[in-house]
This record gives sequence, C-alpha cells and structure tokens, in this order.
Amino acid sequence: LQKLIRLLQATDDPLIQEQALITLSNSAAFSVNQDIIRNLDGLSIIGGMLSDCVPKVKEKALNALNNLSMNIKNQEEIQVYITQVCRNVESAPLNSDLQLAGLRLLTNMSVTTDYHHKMINSIPCFLHLLSEGTERTQIQVLKVLVNLSANPAMTRHLLRAQV
Repeated sequence: LQKLIRLLQATDDPLIQEQALITLSNSAAFSVNQDIIRNLDGLSIIGGMLSDCVPKVKEKALNALNNLSMNIKNQEEIQVYITQVCRNVESAPLNSDLQLAGLRLLTNMSVTTDYHHKMINSIPCFLHLLSEGTERTQIQVLKVLVNLSANPAMTRHLLRAQV
C-alpha cells in the first residue's frame, strides 16, 4: 500500500494513476487497509487526484474514496473534499461514470448528518439529475436525497430548492 501511494504521488502518467487507484480502491474493501491507507496519508493523496483534468483518474479517485469512506475516521478526512465532489458531479457529463462515482461517494458521506450542510448548494443539481438522468443516475441521486431528507435541518433547503 505504501508503494502504491508513493507511486501515485510520483507519476503523472494517467494510466499508471488509474491502475494504482483501482488497486487502492480494491484494497480499501478490507477495513484494516482503510486504516493503513489513512495512516500513510493516502486520503489526501487520493483526494488530490480529484483536481486531475483526466476524467478517468477523477473517477477512480472517487471510487477509492468511496470505499475508504466506510469508516468514521476516514470520513472526517474525506469531508474536506465534499464541495469539490459536488462540483465534479455538477460539471460531469450527464449519466457518466464520473458523475455516478461522485454520487456514490456523496451517498456514503450523507449517511450521517455531519456533512449535510456541505451539500446544500448542490440540491438544485441533485433535483435536476433526478428529472434528467437515466435510471441509474436517478437511483443514486435518490439515495443522497433520502439521506439529506432524514435531517430536519435540511427540510427548508430541500423544499426551497430551485430546479
């Protein structure tokens, strides 16, 4: 894991970055690896890949963060990327794998109410995706919206959103 994280830092080759991110994502399926990746500063390195201009690299970074977000300590670090993830969802091509990867991460990050406030500005986008997206996109958006609607503090924002 340490070598993969270092490789991710050291290369600008998108193909190598994708493969390293896929391997880290698969490794994150095991809870012990989630802690190891966090302790090796892997979350910030993977999070840094969200700024990459190559859509496939962003998508693989989102998938890795999604798998890593299954633990509370990781969520505390990943939450700093929520606004950027929302921007990626909004700017990604409709129904793209990149958009779905961002929505999956937002679903996990919205399971608890801790970070709902960071998604408020994206509610109109979520509602737009609900009306314009394919079934896969709609299902993923609904998961985010259901999580947000479980928080009474979000009611006003959800009901007042302009679509």
